[in-house]
Amino acid sequence: VVVKMEGDVCTTNAAPEARVAALDPAGPATDCEIRYLQYCGEHQLQGIMDLISVDLSEPYSIFTYRYFINQWPTLCFVAVIDNPVCDSSGTSADGSSADRPAERVVGTIVCKQDRHRNGAMRGYIAMLAVHHAIRKRGMGSKLVQLAVRAMQAGGCDEAVLETEVTNIGALRLYEGLGFVRDKRLHKYYLNGNERSA
Repeated sequence: VVVKMEGDVCTTNAAPEARVAALDPAGPATDCEIRYLQYCGEHQLQGIMDLISVDLSEPYSIFTYRYFINQWPTLCFVAVIDNPVCDSSGTSADGSSADRPAERVVGTIVCKQDRHRNGAMRGYIAMLAVHHAIRKRGMGSKLVQLAVRAMQAGGCDEAVLETEVTNIGALRLYEGLGFVRDKRLHKYYLNGNERSA
């Protein structure tokens, strides 16, 4: 499904699923503990890759992430929480090592913008992911809104994205933000699913 709208972590050797799943299912107690930041450097890249690799059906190499993030860093946002504070022995409250970032990526959106063949400046939402343990708190909506505002500030006339037709949560999220389904692309994804655009 193609959707169209007009207008207005830790680096370890563990598998991405293990690094992402380690978050306390209770999540942050309040939304105040979640901070939304524009992408600000390589130290956030592994967290972005880990989060996206767990949820999206397409495998991406580091070069795909860098293609988007290095060319359009102002269109990439992260939601972060603080990692537990370590005691004097170097061990955090959850028993893990102190050699990890002070913040953890729990949500991200990766986008780009360029001129479409019809002449319009077009924003494109390439990837959106929110940690499974802390969904349903508006984090996805907030990340999309931040990205769309940045696209508008960059001169975009429209924003587009694709999502699998089976991803009902994503379809509801985008439709709730004013996106409309524009077309359906059959067998677009490697897993054989169709995409809505």
